[in-house]
Amino acid sequence: MHPEVLLSAGTDVAAVADVLDRIGLDAIVDVHTHFMPKRVMDKVWAYFDGVGPLVGRPWPIEYRLDEAERVQRLREFGVSAFTSLVYPHKPDMAEWLNSWATRFAAQVPECLHTATFYPEPSAPSYVGRAIEAGARVFKSHIQVGDYPPTDPLLEPVWALLEEKQIPTVIHAGSGPAPGRHTGPQPVAEILRRHPQLRLIIAHLGLPEYREFIDLAQRYPGVYLDTTMVFTDFTEQRDPFPPDLRPALGELSDKVLFGSDFPNIPYPYQHALESIVALGLGDQWCRKVFGDNARALFGPISALSGD
Repeated sequence: MHPEVLLSAGTDVAAVADVLDRIGLDAIVDVHTHFMPKRVMDKVWAYFDGVGPLVGRPWPIEYRLDEAERVQRLREFGVSAFTSLVYPHKPDMAEWLNSWATRFAAQVPECLHTATFYPEPSAPSYVGRAIEAGARVFKSHIQVGDYPPTDPLLEPVWALLEEKQIPTVIHAGSGPAPGRHTGPQPVAEILRRHPQLRLIIAHLGLPEYREFIDLAQRYPGVYLDTTMVFTDFTEQRDPFPPDLRPALGELSDKVLFGSDFPNIPYPYQHALESIVALGLGDQWCRKVFGDNARALFGPISALSGD
């Protein structure tokens, strides 16, 4: 690594430590980070490299590092537990991703064992096997997967996840670009059928913040992750309505910190600073940055050392 990169990394880490010190924390939990097979990550980065015309601005990858460096950077940031959110965009891909994620979690003790699924006949079987292998969180990406979450092939998957009370991080909001099946209504239908299902709404449902917050208020198992919300990058196009801030305070036990690391177009500490700047208090921030995730996921090794 070149000396200038080392200096940049040191400055980056110090900036995160400063934010955490101000609110009385030395460790956090990040429920929305991406680790995936290299050829898949390369394709994800290529997508963001070319997404500018679609979202109306460039999307530079701030942490375009190799896998080991990315893990180390999160450790240096004080992230004591994080996810490896993988997601398929076609059939016969999810089980392969799950196998990779199982190996990754075994090699990286801070990783919260992650799995995924796709609407296909084999989904209930491989989801069951992933759970038996130790999966503690699933990922559903409605936009990229281009499938309705209400697909009948997923009905037994949702039923199993509801039974086992395993959370799913679901990207169902219509940002940064709408998909054929994005939006709050399909998620509301899933919850009508499975009212005890645990769903973590990625990006606070951006831009349908209001509708997804309503679901979190109505259903006990619905949580919200903060991924990219409140940052300058997101506020320019999809600002969070100021009148909804009190609702976030009322949902203080159901808001989880997520970053979208490494695929963010700004330094990591900016996500932290943007949440602190909401003015909802240090105790609220400490819940968001770790306590709520620990309560949700329970006493697993990656979280128990905080």
